[in-house]
Amino acid sequence: MSRIQVNKVQAFTGHNDCVYTLSPGLLDTSFFSSGGDGLVVKWDLDNLNEGSLIAQLPNSVYSLKYDSKSNLLITGQNYDGIHLLDWQSKQEVASLKLTTGAIFDITTFEDDILIATGEGMLVVVDRNTLQIKAKLLLSERSARVMAINPKTGEVAIGFSDNFIRVFSLRDYRLRNEFKAHNNSVFALSYTPDFNFLISGSRDARLKIWDTEDYQQTGEVVAHLFAINHIAFSPSGEYFATASMDKSIKIWQASEMKLLKVIDKARHAGHGTSVNKLLWLAHRNQLISASDDHTISVWDIRFPDSNSSRQGDS
Repeated sequence: MSRIQVNKVQAFTGHNDCVYTLSPGLLDTSFFSSGGDGLVVKWDLDNLNEGSLIAQLPNSVYSLKYDSKSNLLITGQNYDGIHLLDWQSKQEVASLKLTTGAIFDITTFEDDILIATGEGMLVVVDRNTLQIKAKLLLSERSARVMAINPKTGEVAIGFSDNFIRVFSLRDYRLRNEFKAHNNSVFALSYTPDFNFLISGSRDARLKIWDTEDYQQTGEVVAHLFAINHIAFSPSGEYFATASMDKSIKIWQASEMKLLKVIDKARHAGHGTSVNKLLWLAHRNQLISASDDHTISVWDIRFPDSNSSRQGDS
């Protein structure tokens, strides 16, 4: 194990139910959260007091996406659709009914909003008109997570049928599909150079896929239980994984080498499942959200001086 220094800076306790999702904000110091209580909250790392309530939705929120083009926050409300929120005025700008199921992930590419649903659908919405451009039923099982590769013009989607399916961002036609894991695919992230895709699953394994042909190039038994999320460091040298086993693990990206385990026993970590991560450039701080209703802020320091100062301000 590496001599990485981990310090818990803060625990935000503003939510009263599981915290499922995080999204970066306009500035490196700000981010948004939501979860089982339907609260949408803005937090500021320069002001570690209580967060600012942006909205309260009547159902659980599994997905948030800050859209830098419009400066709006897109939220996915379960059993309903998406809501576009002006986080500064705390007003809803627009909403669109999409599904009677859960919305597990939201991302954007150019003028498209992409929504992954519990009905196994990919819904594509024009962000300017809020018209539905495509509604594709891709599986009988949930579409859980998406990752955009602008280099190849593709979106990879992980499903609860254990498959990853890759689509063109130009016409949303299927380019590749393969059984990736022995259980649901919950986590996907392209490497910063977009040459590889890393997947995490309910089977607790991490796998690496070459984006040229999506052949598997590596595999690690990474956790005891499901891997819920993957987040790269601002430098791209490292990534973190969040798991249902209550731990966060820090990895060296180039070798898939485990460097650090952050858990309750060693670092006063979370007491239940860790659902989402956000690694911000601000002081190289890692944010984690959990079923224990809290959001933790971690100061991560690496032995290499350049890495340890990454993002200091």
